Amino acid sequence: MMIESWRDILQQIWHYLNDPFTIGDLHISVTRLIEGLLIFSLALFLSRTLSSLLQRRIAKRAYLDPGINYTLGRLTQYIIIALGTLLALKTGLNLDLTSIAVLFTALSVGIGFGLQYIAADIASGFILLFERPLRVGDRISIDKQEGDVHSINLRTTVLMTNDRVSVIVPNSKLIRGELINWSYGDPRARIAIPIGVATDADVDLVTQTLLRAAGDIENVLKDPPPKVQFLEFADWSNNFRLLVWTNRPRLHRQIRSDINYKIHKLFIEVGIEIPYPQTEVRLRKNGVNLDALEDLRLLHDDDNLQPLHDPQDE
Repeated sequence: MMIESWRDILQQIWHYLNDPFTIGDLHISVTRLIEGLLIFSLALFLSRTLSSLLQRRIAKRAYLDPGINYTLGRLTQYIIIALGTLLALKTGLNLDLTSIAVLFTALSVGIGFGLQYIAADIASGFILLFERPLRVGDRISIDKQEGDVHSINLRTTVLMTNDRVSVIVPNSKLIRGELINWSYGDPRARIAIPIGVATDADVDLVTQTLLRAAGDIENVLKDPPPKVQFLEFADWSNNFRLLVWTNRPRLHRQIRSDINYKIHKLFIEVGIEIPYPQTEVRLRKNGVNLDALEDLRLLHDDDNLQPLHDPQDE
């Protein structure tokens, strides 16, 4: 009797777990929901495992671009999660593909009106992965922020600055705006360093001094050699530009700093002055130019004449 009563209880529990209940047009049971959750959890696990395995396998191929493993790994992860989600919905909620298509259509309309910026970021994320204007490890500059690309996610890209600060940038900003990729294409990059000198400075001496400043600087190439350009005769100075080449463009800030230090030191040695704008201020009192009046008084004193009578003295 005891065993039969336990069997009846277990059968009743199993009946409740498998007995579907209706929510609208959906026929759902507890066991189907559990199966759907297990399928979704398995899809998440497989997406991470296969993505990491694929990236490690591709990384061993020395002839392949290092950014390909990251792109393929991300795409594999997204595809497995998408397929797992569809299968989990079909198993757990008993949805057919037609219902799922209608659901995604409704979601797309909602995204178009209310989540357009998020949709733009997600679409831009796929463009970054396929077109690859930047890759993980590239050095980029955007909106006065500079750093190495740490990861390209579905909606955002993470930059790591020299201060080890993570800057999170929306993907649409990278696609829509202007950015500088210091690691794209040719590994060499030209660095321009502007400098202004006094108008009476010897041009040849300035040119030779700037070329000396570019010598023996770490990460500056000797081929192509450094070059100096005379840009313009400005109001306060003669403006030059020193051009150097480097194969380590991500270090351009440090290279500029090293060259500027040396320019300052050599200019002091050879006596080249760096001018600064000067402003002359003239004061007027009740419409009378006080400087001009004082000049006239001094002129009359030198000629042994009486000083001019200033009406303002009365």
